Amino acid sequence: MKVEQISIFLENKEGRIAEVTSILYKADVNIRALSLADTNDFGVLRLIVDKPEIAEKALKDNEFTVGKTNVVAVEVDDQPGGLHKILTILDEEKINVEYMYAYVPKNVEKPIMIFRFDNIEAAINVLESNNIKVVSNTAF
Repeated sequence: MKVEQISIFLENKEGRIAEVTSILYKADVNIRALSLADTNDFGVLRLIVDKPEIAEKALKDNEFTVGKTNVVAVEVDDQPGGLHKILTILDEEKINVEYMYAYVPKNVEKPIMIFRFDNIEAAINVLESNNIKVVSNTAF
């Protein structure tokens, strides 16, 4: 199962993130998970939202550069070594993790890690065959 992620390319200047959140608020889009990576000149804001199509349109209508990417959301055992177990399985199968970030849903026992892989289908197959729970958009 894949989860749709929105990536917004931002100039690295004051107020740009607030502009994004204002647009999403006005479009009645809820941000469920996020990651921000930056350089001196620009940043990439990655979001999992409850209404990706509406979010994408609202942001593009406001002249933001937006991309959509499929990522994989995986439940992680909430104990020492929980993430290490998953990363070891992926490493043994030579699956490259391009980036990852965490999401902790309300009222659940296990946190979720969002992964971007170079080979998403192979990663899903490896995870599921090792009894690692891959979750869908409905978990968000």
